[in-house]
Amino acid sequence: MTIKVSITLNGEKVSAEVETRTLLVEMIRDHLGKTGTHVGCDTSQCGACVVHVNGASIKSCTMLAVQAQGSEVLTIEGVARNGKLHPMQEAFREHHGLQCGFCTPGMIMSALDLVSHNPDPDDHEIREWLEGNLCRCTGYQNIIRAISAGAKAMRS
Repeated sequence: MTIKVSITLNGEKVSAEVETRTLLVEMIRDHLGKTGTHVGCDTSQCGACVVHVNGASIKSCTMLAVQAQGSEVLTIEGVARNGKLHPMQEAFREHHGLQCGFCTPGMIMSALDLVSHNPDPDDHEIREWLEGNLCRCTGYQNIIRAISAGAKAMRS
């Protein structure tokens, strides 16, 4: 059985015909063509699929697309503005907060949610917030530095 799901994706009203069992991450990637949101595990363990739904970060592999009906969804593709990287994206680039880059979209989306709740997080708070985001390449230290620098840039 299919159903039409309409959302606002990165500021643009869009819709897709999806099966009722379709996950939000599948709708975003497979039906709407926004492939920056990654699928790393399908079990909500890795955080590669983090997006914002109505301003809060969620793992999009844990939500059915039909549950997002009428919601505002922000993916990594909607973070940069007018061809310019968001300060958090710039901080990840500047502070080498990525290696292979697979986890980076989810890390950045989680970091943006953290900073919306706490504009000046310390390293311990950043580590706690990222508990559900896994990176298999780094030792996390550059990710922590990048988030700290991104938060500082966002405060300026």
